[in-house]
Amino acid sequence: MRVLLTGAAGFIGSHIRHIMEAAGHEVVAIDLMLTAAHGPAVNPPEGVERIDIRVPAALDNQLTGIDVVCHQAAVVGAGVSAQDAPAYASHNDLGTAVLLAAMTRAGCRRLVLASSMVVYGEGLYCTSGFESRVPAPRIRADLDRGFFEHRDPQTGEALGWEPVGEDTPVRPRSLYAASKVAQEHYAAAWATATESAVTALRYHNVYGDGMPRDTPYSGVAALFRSALAAGQSPRVFEDGCQMRDFVHVRDIAAANLAAAERPMQGFVALNIASGRPIAIGEVARLLAAAHSGPDPVVTGEYRPGDVRHIVASPERAHQLLGFTASIGPEPGLAEFAHSPLRATAGAGAPAW
Repeated sequence: MRVLLTGAAGFIGSHIRHIMEAAGHEVVAIDLMLTAAHGPAVNPPEGVERIDIRVPAALDNQLTGIDVVCHQAAVVGAGVSAQDAPAYASHNDLGTAVLLAAMTRAGCRRLVLASSMVVYGEGLYCTSGFESRVPAPRIRADLDRGFFEHRDPQTGEALGWEPVGEDTPVRPRSLYAASKVAQEHYAAAWATATESAVTALRYHNVYGDGMPRDTPYSGVAALFRSALAAGQSPRVFEDGCQMRDFVHVRDIAAANLAAAERPMQGFVALNIASGRPIAIGEVARLLAAAHSGPDPVVTGEYRPGDVRHIVASPERAHQLLGFTASIGPEPGLAEFAHSPLRATAGAGAPAW
């Protein structure tokens, strides 16, 4: 199979390239090499061509004979500043639209799209009677006095979390999330218009070797790692009980390989997660213990826009792709405590 891989030099893309080639597929690897992801003046790795997917002519040359496109190229992060919006819209959304148009011209009708759990926003919660609901925003007065859970607006009781399935409506709460929803919508509309196939993989909290170092756009696992490398305690916000699903980058790569090798019809979204939820405070504790560093500090600080809990159900990916994550959070995080990180990363989102 001949695969066009965008974002091939990135954290996730480099792992996907390795597993695709190991499986015997021919990979056409392209990457824009943005400073925000790779640092200044970094040349593409061997076998990767510097291509801007927003340039139609450049894509036309790359798509000859391609069976499936694995689209990883994106500006990432939680949307640290409102000034990042043009970068997300340009690189993520315009880039995806230009790619889809080029795929149509080339007659390529299969796309594996890197999406994210951020499309769900707050996720799903339930009352003590197990009634599912999307919560109202948390109240600042509760946060100020250290009560961090969502409340039932009628009874005032704390709401529990429940796994989010792919049929849950998308409710983006950050600029980055809005761009990922837009990518999905473009891809779904393209699949309908051209009778093509799209598998959108909604990654949960990805970590592993090659992850960028401490920047405002890094994942929390890298922030904790960077603190430990500096001899400092990881700083955990709220009470540390926020639940997440941490999935190793090698499992993310395996999911992409499975999606590329198993064509589906129309647009299909799948959660890609370990299926083993873990509290943020426990992530910090495991990393600190494995690193033999100082214990985490639970600060009680909060950011008003943060999501309290977001945990996935990975059942559909198992059913449709035969994919089950192989690396649990405990061994994965213990390994990550000593894994190499990217030595250089940019300080912010790129110009658009």
